[in-house]
Amino acid sequence: MTRELVYTGFVSLDGVVDSPGGQAEGHRSGGWVMDTEFVPEAFSLKGEELADTTALMFGRRSYEVFAPIWRDSDDHAAYKDLPKYVVSSSLTDDALIDGWGPITILRSEEDVATLKQTEGGAIYIHGSAELARRLADADLIDRYNLLVFPVLLGAGKSLFSRADRDKQTLRVRDSATYSNGVTKLVYDVVR
Repeated sequence: MTRELVYTGFVSLDGVVDSPGGQAEGHRSGGWVMDTEFVPEAFSLKGEELADTTALMFGRRSYEVFAPIWRDSDDHAAYKDLPKYVVSSSLTDDALIDGWGPITILRSEEDVATLKQTEGGAIYIHGSAELARRLADADLIDRYNLLVFPVLLGAGKSLFSRADRDKQTLRVRDSATYSNGVTKLVYDVVR
């Protein structure tokens, strides 16, 4: 049995995952998650994920953004001692953040495929749009946990690749719509 690789994220209706938290992240419409009325039950998926997560995976840029904040965050304390994997061809060991549990650098999609063959539970990818696209194109993503926000951004990093590839079928595992217009969509990749 292989480990499940789960992409989790906030996404606009047009598939953009860029800068949900603020303009400082780079997108001119940044902060679009914060512009949506907060309804606690719309974010319950994030709490459910905490119980299922046995490891985290990031691309280099997302790791560099999340690591210094999440390491000391009470909201992310459950992640502190979990194994973390950073997929990067350029990150060096001396650039890793101390005090945030075991961190391993993976250099390629092949390294990710090898990791999936090890013992353990679900590995969650947060942010990391470019990594998610590459891993999906390599048929390594097993599930998508998405909170879709009622906004069209028109530009920004897309979660999904535009590569000419074979059709990939998804099966709905769970879904819900909330009073603020956010929709939870949990899809398993059908193989």
